[in-house]
Amino acid sequence: MALFQKKSMGMVKAGAAAAIVLLIAIIHIANPAFFPHLCGLLARGDIAETAEYIQSFGAWAVVFSFLLTLFVNALGFPPAIIFSTANTLIFGIAWGIFLSVVAETVGVTLSFVLLRFFFRDAAERVIAKHKTLANIDKYSGKRGFVVMLIARMVPYFPSIMLNALGALSAMRMRDYVLASFVGKFPSTGIEAIIGHDTITQQEDPTRLIVVVVLAVVLIVGAWWYERNAAKKMELQEKETA
Repeated sequence: MALFQKKSMGMVKAGAAAAIVLLIAIIHIANPAFFPHLCGLLARGDIAETAEYIQSFGAWAVVFSFLLTLFVNALGFPPAIIFSTANTLIFGIAWGIFLSVVAETVGVTLSFVLLRFFFRDAAERVIAKHKTLANIDKYSGKRGFVVMLIARMVPYFPSIMLNALGALSAMRMRDYVLASFVGKFPSTGIEAIIGHDTITQQEDPTRLIVVVVLAVVLIVGAWWYERNAAKKMELQEKETA
């Protein structure tokens, strides 16, 4: 039975991988110039040029920007600041940051799901052989929210590392998503505002102050949530003991 389940899961993973490859192939067939042009933009790192390219989609610019930001964050590279800054240039500071945070959160959630689906089993086998890794894994299940929240709040931190950390650990998906969403507001806001003001040669410290204040409010709310969740978990453990 276990062997059958293992083979079935292997077939499901192979099918999922094939679906991803098929999706990329369909996009390439529909628009052969898309991936080469996009890679060229990313290689140059020209934010103004990226903003112009997104705007060229007209009424669909917001949808394209959302999907593009989502895709980049699902991969974990290149730096999302390119697109978050471009979004502020196109849609304004507030809406640009909001669009970027939502798209980035959806992207890292997709990365979490895929990485956990394909690699969590292998990670569990490695963790089981090392006591230190097992303790870290156990800790991530209980306190993963705080760790992920703090890490997401750090501007310019490589997203791919946090995606892998969350997916391959015992962290609950709910904690991962909420911590990523809350943590990305201050980090993305700071990155985007600095990038926007650098390109437009503007300087308005008020915007950064607003982002910092909002970050404090989000942190307090997240801390309150995590404290209550921890208390509920302790009560459940006592009841089941």
